[in-house]
Amino acid sequence: MNIVVCVKQVMDPDTPISAFVIDEVEKKVVPAQGIPPVVNGYCENAVEAALQIKAQEGGEGTITILSLGTDFVMDVMKKPLSMGADKMILIQDEHVAELDAAGIVNVLSAAINKIPDVDLVLCGQQASDWDNAHIPMGIAENLNLPCITSALNIEHTGDKLLVQSALPDGYQTLEAPVQSLITVNNLFGEPRYPTLKGIMQASRKSPEIWSISDLGVSSSELEPFLILSELKIPVSEGNCEIIEGEDDADSGRLLALKLREEKII
Repeated sequence: MNIVVCVKQVMDPDTPISAFVIDEVEKKVVPAQGIPPVVNGYCENAVEAALQIKAQEGGEGTITILSLGTDFVMDVMKKPLSMGADKMILIQDEHVAELDAAGIVNVLSAAINKIPDVDLVLCGQQASDWDNAHIPMGIAENLNLPCITSALNIEHTGDKLLVQSALPDGYQTLEAPVQSLITVNNLFGEPRYPTLKGIMQASRKSPEIWSISDLGVSSSELEPFLILSELKIPVSEGNCEIIEGEDDADSGRLLALKLREEKII
């Protein structure tokens, strides 16, 4: 089975708020000095899922990592290769920052179509930067693939996939054809740590570098439907009023009166 896993390089979600800076004029997040980016956590879960499926196949098939962005840090992006993925394709283009979700969907869909003999597409459930979770569904729509979200287990049986999809109070088991797009939940399991052998092998692999122009995507498919008008760090303001009575009962009575005055109760 040939599997494509879409991954994203993101700002480390553990970046302290003091190091988080927004350029309000350019409407973008400024990379924190001294804190390298990481592979999105859910994307690592998707890589782990691909590796487990390949193991079910007796090691047959190819896992290709696909990513779209700029300023890739190779030590970061090669982590999926050191985990055991076979190949990596990076779509690196200066115009990526101008794309909205629809443009990203069109570029990634064209890239997947360019990769020969793709059976299964895996994506992380969502990215930790914008937290939108709608890119995979758009890719599935473009490629006319069934889409299952929030997978916590995937089994390949015959010519079908059995997928356990997480629900708020449990999970449901779904059957899908092999040619599907599945997003992977963090409940799938902890991504494996790269071994020394894997790191050495990854260091000898060079990713293929594509640009958007290599994919034959028309300019109309890159035109944004959404325009970011403002980007700011929210300001939290609050006032604290201490209500004290003669005893606990009196304090409770005064608190209730205050809440009623404010029309909270």
